[in-house]
Amino acid sequence: MKAVRTDAPWSGNYVRDTLGVDVASTPGHGVLPVEALVGLALRRNPKRAHLLVSRVLAKHVPTEPGITTSAGWLLALLIRREHEGSAGHAASAGLLTAVIDEAADRLGQLLAVGPGRDGDASPADPADPQAREGPAKRDERQARASAVTDLCALLAGQQTELPGAVTIGYAETATGLGQLVAGQLGTYYIHSTRQGSGGVAPYGAFEEMHSHATSHQLLPTSRAALDRAETVVLVDDELSTGATIINTIRELHNTAPHRRYIIASLVDLRSDADRNQLDALALEIDARISAVALAQGSIQLPATLAADAAELIGSLPRPHPSVRGRGQVRLLDLAGVVPPIRSARFGVAGRADPRQAAEIADALAATLSASSGDSRHTGATAGARVLVLATEEFMALPLAVAARLQELCPDTDIRYSTSTRSPIAALDEPGYAIRSGIAFDSDDDAPDGPGPRFAYNFAHPGGLFDTVVIMAEPGTPESQLLATGRIAEAVAGSGADVQLVLLPCQAPRQAPRRAPRQAPLPTRFPAPLLGPDFGSYAPDDVQWLLKDLSFAQLEAPRAEREAAIQSGKASYAESLPQEFEPSPEYGALFQAALGSSAARIAHAVGTLTEQVLKLRGNAPVLVSLARAGTPVGILMKRWALEVHGLDLPHYAISIVRGLGIDQTALGYLAAHHRPEDIMFVDGWTGKGAIARELAAAVELFQKTDGPAFRPDLAVLADPGHCVRIFGTREDYLVPSACLNSTVSGLVSRTVFNKALIGPGDFHGAKFYSELAGSDVSNGFLDAVAAHFPGVRDEVTAAAAHAPADIGGLPEADWSGWAAVEDISRSFGINNVNLVKPGVGETTRVLLRRVPWKVLVRPEAVPELAHVLHLADQRGVEVLEVPGLAYSCVGLIHPLHTPGATGADGRSVVDV
Repeated sequence: MKAVRTDAPWSGNYVRDTLGVDVASTPGHGVLPVEALVGLALRRNPKRAHLLVSRVLAKHVPTEPGITTSAGWLLALLIRREHEGSAGHAASAGLLTAVIDEAADRLGQLLAVGPGRDGDASPADPADPQAREGPAKRDERQARASAVTDLCALLAGQQTELPGAVTIGYAETATGLGQLVAGQLGTYYIHSTRQGSGGVAPYGAFEEMHSHATSHQLLPTSRAALDRAETVVLVDDELSTGATIINTIRELHNTAPHRRYIIASLVDLRSDADRNQLDALALEIDARISAVALAQGSIQLPATLAADAAELIGSLPRPHPSVRGRGQVRLLDLAGVVPPIRSARFGVAGRADPRQAAEIADALAATLSASSGDSRHTGATAGARVLVLATEEFMALPLAVAARLQELCPDTDIRYSTSTRSPIAALDEPGYAIRSGIAFDSDDDAPDGPGPRFAYNFAHPGGLFDTVVIMAEPGTPESQLLATGRIAEAVAGSGADVQLVLLPCQAPRQAPRRAPRQAPLPTRFPAPLLGPDFGSYAPDDVQWLLKDLSFAQLEAPRAEREAAIQSGKASYAESLPQEFEPSPEYGALFQAALGSSAARIAHAVGTLTEQVLKLRGNAPVLVSLARAGTPVGILMKRWALEVHGLDLPHYAISIVRGLGIDQTALGYLAAHHRPEDIMFVDGWTGKGAIARELAAAVELFQKTDGPAFRPDLAVLADPGHCVRIFGTREDYLVPSACLNSTVSGLVSRTVFNKALIGPGDFHGAKFYSELAGSDVSNGFLDAVAAHFPGVRDEVTAAAAHAPADIGGLPEADWSGWAAVEDISRSFGINNVNLVKPGVGETTRVLLRRVPWKVLVRPEAVPELAHVLHLADQRGVEVLEVPGLAYSCVGLIHPLHTPGATGADGRSVVDV
């Protein structure tokens, strides 16, 4: 069969007219016609001869970044309407319809009028940007750019949060589309991949039989988000038969059942028989399955298509090489300039930090502007054409960069597309969707090994670019991009100058698992522990997100624990210090301290609670860091109830230095509450290590599981100046620091020991019910709460003028950390972990660790009776240090070995 010419405007007419392939829209379905969204081309693939070439996806056609973005965001609105309509929110779904219709109409108009349909620049002189853009053309382009910006703004205003949902995009074509959807819906996002696992155990795998590369796998570093999702949104660019979707749902449902699946695509061309298969699957697995698409229709495929297409491809003329000569290659290495980039193949928060794309775009804009001063380069001059070329699965961030680059360079025509694995026949005909192509070799980390890769539609005369910015997969070595036969050389062969961007890669960090193929994590979380079955607090006071380890023998002598911890052989969280009943003398010190400080503590509790209520709109969820934060959380809960009539939820969770917050507990909180309502609570700050640990832990959780908790930490006392939300910054004794479990609900410090804590478990703790005779936990709470009426008026009057935004609170200047570093150097320790500043931390050193020295500020001595008593009991040297930043500082023995003694030579004595 011989090739024929057509002059029709639709980029599918050539294949339709020569081979009889045709598409049609289904009346009353979808929001755009099929022909507006796709053209047609021919694959070099015997499994499927035809190819739907999207005009909005930017996989094969260089596209304005705003068009690609708006198509993804519009698809997200269809998903949201489907979700809300089925959930009984018909009113809100109706309001969405008006926005959807308006956005679809605007997008359809933009697709109908250009610019240069399907990527053509239509230049008078492709090598001269000034010649191809006169005043009229410039005005037309600016008017169009304004219309695209307005459309994106309309859709951006519809961002929302879809609780209990995750979004999965398909490699390689829909990885960017899926992330656009996830960002608009505020869900966790992961895309399937054909790349190597990076050491991450696969969650599931499925086949896409018609594809050039068929095998997909999911590689989440945290399985929790997928395991516990109620709704799974599956995003692909097109649905032809739905077979890949069926394979995916079966695999996901066998691993962890879900209530609902929503399938979203740009174009849905399934037959009635295909749709019936999906309905049958829904009945089989007892789940709701529905589908939405921007366009819905049908496709006509002749029976002889495969043979006819192969004959036609064999007769096509060979593409002509560029007449412009070879472009120059420049390198922009952003390693050390931008933070390492996490691949969405390992799971990410759907709504990316816009600063990431902005930093890269800023660097690119500066580089392009600098190159425009060179007479050999057009760079970012007015009228120049710049293509941001992403690579295979790495689509979402380059798209965001292209969009930002267009904002920074409004007089430059910015387009965006990506390379691909798919071999497609190219033909420079107006009615054919793939006008030109380049091929190059790749050594990427893929299970099927290296092979040829391709990029399309920027090497023919009507589609040339002045500069092509190649954004390779983060972490790709420079040598793999610049070697002979690789992408930089191939792109430069089109005549365009090449700006090659190297980006740093964040290595995946997988949550620990016992075995690669262990049974999946439970889809339901463990139940919280409550008193009196666990702990001596009332069940209404606190819910412990912990595992009861009361059966386990975890205690070890202090000398042995300290040696193991400092030698690095064990984490301090793997064992517990031995718990003892306090001596009568020490009990009397506690009562005296409580009597003298209860009113001051009540005032600080009130001040702290009023701040938290303002910052969280009178509806905070208190999450105390066990165990020092738990009495404070209970007191805050009591203040809110007594003063405001508010019954606040209160949980206690584990945080471990070096390991962070219990990720299972965070998952529980995200499943039961809005993450933005959470307020973390602790007793006091020392040098701020826990504040730093908290920030790192919630950032990691967002990357692995999706929900974004604020790293706000509210503390009763902040002598270290490490937080912005505090009751006081004075360093005085909080009596709950004087004792261990007997003032903390008879609960131990938290434990993370892999022999006892498995996947899906909360961190653990013990309930020392045998110490009930010495328990003063509730007595401490009652003594402080008795002073609430006396401080109420003063506290509430001051709170009336407090800011409702954390930005208005006093800064955290971390002066305590600086003081700790100075002490560490002055005493030759050179390890800040062995310096414990403040009354609370010094008390802990004396109770739990092997102390070396105690430093005290002379004027604070009258309030440190319990510290001096403990130091005497343990034979620890006390040094008065004028000008000390804290009331006292405890130093842990820096060269500890079993049998260490105090400064006076006496062996360690337990209190």
